[in-house]
Amino acid sequence: MQLGHNYIGTEHILLGLIREGEGVAAQVLVKLGADLNRVRQQVIQLLSGYQGKEAVQTGGPAEGTPSTSLVLDQFGRNLTQAAREGKLDPVIGRENEIERVMQVLSRRTKNNPVLIGEPGVGKTAVVEGLAQAIYKNDVPETLKDKQLYSLDLGALVAGSRYRGDFEERLKKVLKEIKTRGDIILFIDEIHTLVGAGAAEGAIDAASILKPMLARGELQTIGATTLDEYRKHVEKDAALERRFQPIQVKEPSVAHTIEILKGLRDRYETHHRVSITDGALAAAANLADRYVSDRFLPDKAIDLIDEAGSRLRIKRMTAPAELRAFDDKIADARKEKESAIDGQDFEMAASLRDKEKNLIAEKHEAEKNWKATDLDKVTEVDEELIAQVLSASTGIPVFKLTEEETARLLRMEDELHNRVIGQDQAIKALSQAIRRTRAGLKDPRRPGGSFIFAGPSGVGKTELSRTLASFLFGDQDALIQLDMSEYSERHTASRLFGAPPGYVGYDEGGQLTEKVRRRPFSVVLFDEIEKAHPDIFNSLLQVLEDGRLTDSQGRTVDFKNTVIIMTTNLGTRDISKSLGLGFANSDDDQTNYDRMKGKVNEELKSHFRPEFLNRIDDVIVFHQLTKDQIIQIVDLMIKNLDDRLQAKDMGIELTPAAKDLLAARGYDPLLGARPLRRTIQREIEDALSERILFGELKAGEIIVVDAEGEGTDAIFTFKGAAKAETPDSPENLAEAPTA
Repeated sequence: MQLGHNYIGTEHILLGLIREGEGVAAQVLVKLGADLNRVRQQVIQLLSGYQGKEAVQTGGPAEGTPSTSLVLDQFGRNLTQAAREGKLDPVIGRENEIERVMQVLSRRTKNNPVLIGEPGVGKTAVVEGLAQAIYKNDVPETLKDKQLYSLDLGALVAGSRYRGDFEERLKKVLKEIKTRGDIILFIDEIHTLVGAGAAEGAIDAASILKPMLARGELQTIGATTLDEYRKHVEKDAALERRFQPIQVKEPSVAHTIEILKGLRDRYETHHRVSITDGALAAAANLADRYVSDRFLPDKAIDLIDEAGSRLRIKRMTAPAELRAFDDKIADARKEKESAIDGQDFEMAASLRDKEKNLIAEKHEAEKNWKATDLDKVTEVDEELIAQVLSASTGIPVFKLTEEETARLLRMEDELHNRVIGQDQAIKALSQAIRRTRAGLKDPRRPGGSFIFAGPSGVGKTELSRTLASFLFGDQDALIQLDMSEYSERHTASRLFGAPPGYVGYDEGGQLTEKVRRRPFSVVLFDEIEKAHPDIFNSLLQVLEDGRLTDSQGRTVDFKNTVIIMTTNLGTRDISKSLGLGFANSDDDQTNYDRMKGKVNEELKSHFRPEFLNRIDDVIVFHQLTKDQIIQIVDLMIKNLDDRLQAKDMGIELTPAAKDLLAARGYDPLLGARPLRRTIQREIEDALSERILFGELKAGEIIVVDAEGEGTDAIFTFKGAAKAETPDSPENLAEAPTA
């Protein structure tokens, strides 16, 4: 009642306990060294918002002396004091933004700047730079001796159980700021003011602040992102007009490197490492190129920080020899206890001495390790930055080492190991990939965009799968989309995400989500001619600028993808005219030229010129010859042989068997696809029956031959013992010991 409050809180209970000086609680406080009168005075000051006679009389702190504030210290952080104590990181190259903030703060009314920018570009750093400038007196007269406080809205809301608690706390803060007259308030994530603390029938924090903001009694700096500002602040016109927006743009790569150089000492001291100039440049360049969903300098700083952490943890992990001492000591202790239990005290004494010696040896080894390894300053270099980026994002960052260069130069041979024939297609693909890896491609466009045209079953999809495996070491890096599923207008939106208000809006697009999760991938649009024309309009942006905006407004980066579209346009009539049998080498070129001309005509009639002009190359696949079909037979039989090796068996085909398989498994209209089914029916089914009946056993090589001619020809299977390999590791492991 004396304080004029209409509620009872823990602070009132504390005052009551102190008042009863002879009570147990008061005596406990005295024993703990508390001054009851001082505690009582502090609590009353806190509840009343009283700041002391000196602050009221002078209107501010004495020059050069740090100012303290009970209420503001409870609900915020004094950034000027933090700058005085050297707790803030240096701010590099934000002079224009800091000067603009000073200009707005020095206005007579509505002197409230709000920093707007993407997450991680350095909005909070601008405010910290202002705090450091105030501490160094490098500010205009209007801002000298000001105290910059960061307000914690979460602390204001926390624990406000009853209606009016939050408003009362906020009013105390505002009263103290108005009374002192030397406070600049910084509110990070200022959009949270809208609706903060509002209960049914109550007003939110923004409404409480508006009058003081308009009158110029409160100097406030806000910070928020573009999206949140548009979503929350712009909707409240009365709040928006009281703030002056200041754009904080993402720094360039060169500017980011300068920022990293300014921060280098802090991270070197924290992680006890040395960071090279090359590592700083690599962090800025690699983050800019490969991390597309975040912003500089934040993403580059994270790379440096994690690289230092990784190196420090690796260095501070005790070596295996040192950790082995713990096992030895535990064993000796256990043996000693067993000896004591068995009344063998002589043995126990011996084991006790052994345990002491082991502990002494461990301490000596630990001392030597700390003296050598821990005091050694290790270096963070470009290679470690690349490893951290690969580990955190899953993106394979390659340096053009001699090994990688040699692999790229023999790329055609690697692709030919799985794709038979199609020299022109493989050569065009390899040249595009080499351009990308050498850094010569347009950085705004995808790594390559191709249309694969040709008859069915000649290797278009297989080449795409092989390329994904070659580039990224994983066939799962192939994003395959069957475009026949997107032939209707209403299905086209599934690729990029349903519009707001439709089912599936929150799920994202089937293409955009996959590329967001795997930015390094081969994107295969299978049978592109079956897609709805609306999809081609969206793909124009992907092919030209390497990016696409999904239904939720997120920009998806396609710059690190290879885009392949397959089509059968122009090849159906050609395939039918070839008739049965293999392509002849004499008229193969004639047929190919006819097919290529027909494909180009069909593509021009089906796709618009602006779409075709953005494609790097249209590659028409050749029809397979008999020799190439036999090579495909060898590939498929090798896969079968690999599976049989697990059963300690193998398989070999005679030339006659290969010819018979090629003849039965090839269809000029379907290409090599029927060959897999033929091998399953003619070879695998017969093998499985013979293995189950015990006719073929482990340790045998199965020789498959062909008997007869034409339709009456049959396959024969014979088992022959595998050759012994006496020097193999398995045999050596099983050899009896003397």
